[in-house]
Amino acid sequence: MRYYITTPIYYVNADPHLGHAYTTIAADVLARYHRQRGDDVFFLTGTDEHGNKVAQAAAERGLSPKEHCDEVAEHFRVLTRQLNASNDFFIRTTDPGHEAFVQQFVLRLKDAGDIEKRTYGGLYCTACEGFYYERDLVDGKCPIHQIEPQWLEEENYYFLLSRYQERLAEFFRAHPGWVRPRSRYNEALSFIEQGLEDISISRSSITWGVPVPWDAGQVIYVWVDALINYLSALTYATPGEDLLPVFWPAQLHTMAKDILKFHAVIWPALLMSAGYALPEGEIIHGYLLMGGEKMSKTRGNVLDPFAVMEQHGLDALRFYLFREVTFGQDGVIGLEGFEQRYNNELANELGNLVSRTVSMVGKYRGGITPSATPDAGLAAEGAAAVDACRAHFDATEITAALESIWDLVRRLNRYVEERAPWRLAKDEAQAAHLDQVLHDLVAGLRLVSLCLSPVMPDTAVEILRRLGQPCEPADLLLEHAQWRAASATVQAAAPLFPRIEPAG
Repeated sequence: MRYYITTPIYYVNADPHLGHAYTTIAADVLARYHRQRGDDVFFLTGTDEHGNKVAQAAAERGLSPKEHCDEVAEHFRVLTRQLNASNDFFIRTTDPGHEAFVQQFVLRLKDAGDIEKRTYGGLYCTACEGFYYERDLVDGKCPIHQIEPQWLEEENYYFLLSRYQERLAEFFRAHPGWVRPRSRYNEALSFIEQGLEDISISRSSITWGVPVPWDAGQVIYVWVDALINYLSALTYATPGEDLLPVFWPAQLHTMAKDILKFHAVIWPALLMSAGYALPEGEIIHGYLLMGGEKMSKTRGNVLDPFAVMEQHGLDALRFYLFREVTFGQDGVIGLEGFEQRYNNELANELGNLVSRTVSMVGKYRGGITPSATPDAGLAAEGAAAVDACRAHFDATEITAALESIWDLVRRLNRYVEERAPWRLAKDEAQAAHLDQVLHDLVAGLRLVSLCLSPVMPDTAVEILRRLGQPCEPADLLLEHAQWRAASATVQAAAPLFPRIEPAG
């Protein structure tokens, strides 16, 4: 099967922060999982580089917009690599291939009779680069950025969004799982049912953008330009090959809830008008909160993901973000919570289990995992954990998948205490039983590693390496997730997750 997953493209008016990392990691987890299933995966991320905010940010730095974009886009590209993201392409909306496709796309809207030129005045939030109705403001301010919108009036081209109100409503009712979680689906449908007004899709007061193909005096509105990246990337990501017929429609768009309206209402209407199939689904995650506030470049309360990764390790960060915060909901994160998760679950429960298992195989069986007939009951529990993990990943429930994995980790720790290999080793008559216990611990940890691989890819391979189990990419496919352990030599090593000791 094919699987096309996207992040939103990130706006380059400022440097990346942990909120960007969170979305990218989420998409990477799901992309890696689908590769484990054997699917043909295309994973897209990148940067959104047009619009007034970018031009202003560049001017403040004494740079041209393109110079600014080149510099900041590279910061996002570096972040993607440091997150160990497995994206297949990194799109920039300043790519010539993207800009040409955007012009072709808006011509299709025009040919469909869905573009009109009008003069419009409205309340415009420069941070959002979008218009607001009075009813949508909170105390007269933008509900997202808490700044007062300014009145803006100009002659623009309009997309006749109102024409698609009933068609969108019918689509939503026929596809109740198209936007997840359900609360976001309800929010988008409510927005549609309240009545849709036509939207401006060009700007005459801005020059930093893709020119309207039939009117060089206007540029295409940055949000329309940005949304089209999900299509355009496929047409030039692989030189000389158009992947659009292969991978479109996308299986999943991932994003934070502040851009729901653009993706769940405007984007499908644009696709309907241009004659493209709609994506198969959208997953909307919540905000990471620190001290009860959303992380935001505008508010200046961001947490540097580079520093977090350097101090605590990438896989530990990837684990914590999705273990601590239920994917799809808002959640509070912080150093104290990280250290508790790290010490209790990574160091004590998983890391210690790996160390004990390797140590006991080394001490009692000369470092070679013994062959044995598995404990049927424990093997069945392992199979059930794999099935539960797969079901949760299939449903994009990353946090629940981690809980299923940790159920197995904790079961294996109880198994050690129940069977007490150190006592079995003292009785030669229990040699076969000891072989079984050691074999089952390695087999169980092997399943833990395979299931954990999408979230903690390096850790999964390292556990398998220490256990002497096959750990090439092909060995991580879920078709190999059976209860078995190769009779191979284990490798002792330093603790997988050294405990974080209290300061002072």
